[in-house]
Amino acid sequence: MKLAVHFGAGNIGRGFIGALFSQSGYHVTFVDIADQIINQLNEEKQYQVKLATDQQESMMVENVSGLNNLTQEEEVVDAISKATYLTTAIGPNILPHIAPLMAKGIAKRVKSNNEKLYVIACENQISATDLLKGYIFDHLDEETKENLAGKVYFFNSAVDRIVPIQNNQGSLDVLVETYYEWVVETSESIPPVEGMKIVADLAPFIERKLFTVNTGHATIAYLGYLGNKETIDQALADEDILNQVRATLGETGAYLIKQYGLNPNEHQQYIDKIIHRFKNAHLNDAVTRVARGPLRKLGPNDRLVKPAVEAAKAGLSFKNLATVIASALHFDYKEDQEAVKLQAMIQDKGLPTVLNEVCGLDENSEIFIEIINQYNLM
Repeated sequence: MKLAVHFGAGNIGRGFIGALFSQSGYHVTFVDIADQIINQLNEEKQYQVKLATDQQESMMVENVSGLNNLTQEEEVVDAISKATYLTTAIGPNILPHIAPLMAKGIAKRVKSNNEKLYVIACENQISATDLLKGYIFDHLDEETKENLAGKVYFFNSAVDRIVPIQNNQGSLDVLVETYYEWVVETSESIPPVEGMKIVADLAPFIERKLFTVNTGHATIAYLGYLGNKETIDQALADEDILNQVRATLGETGAYLIKQYGLNPNEHQQYIDKIIHRFKNAHLNDAVTRVARGPLRKLGPNDRLVKPAVEAAKAGLSFKNLATVIASALHFDYKEDQEAVKLQAMIQDKGLPTVLNEVCGLDENSEIFIEIINQYNLM
């Protein structure tokens, strides 16, 4: 049986990428530091993926196991040396920390295995696999790097599936929405994986997804938090928030249509479909889950600042995006470390410095000024 090694045994790893590999006939070895999950995977060797629908359909995911990358380094290296796919769904900030171990596995592989290995970072970040490749190469010698040609391939991808915080009381089972998308950029002929879509140019897909799904989700979450809403569907039931989401995605949509020549009617249908997904009450998706990690989400290349900057460059409206950025800057949820850090930075350094250091915005830019104006109105 073919092997897929997947870093990240959390809900997204199990409920999305790992499940697709299992359905495609792969044995999936999950790599994580969560001992409880790793032990359960090795004991139970299966779990259910449940769909967030009225019918609560489910499917069994089998042929799975787990390794702890802190205590079973040799076993992880050996698994990578034998795998067909090496993937991640662990968070972009964690990629530099797992790269040294991946590098050891890849180094062993090129010495002992001539079959091809495909490395894909399934993260909510543009060019995440390119970033991971750079981190891995930092830990490879020149001879090994030269030997990767024709043996190890790195493909960027775009992923989309809502996996809320689970109330599964220690179970491996995962609740997910029915919709998903996994787009991989390559011109190579690669082993098929059910649900994986191959494209020659990923940019339109990843920006369409990031600036519609992720921007929309963040908009609902930050406005919902300010409006004391508990879940995403409850926030969207507020007509003011719904209208703000539509207006914000209208701005990102105008940029995407201009940049990539998208069909305006088709893109509007895509926006409507995304908003409909967010309204799924079966997900019971907490506003604070979606809003967590504001420092990353306010980064210059992420879902809020990037489309605002690109819209401004294109001479398009960005006022609604500025409003959402301002609302994110008010996110002060005390159980989220990044939120606490963000508020401390605003308190200690002032909002203008945060906009420069966190968002990468110039103090003389129109966006900078508009965000401060909106922030002060909240």
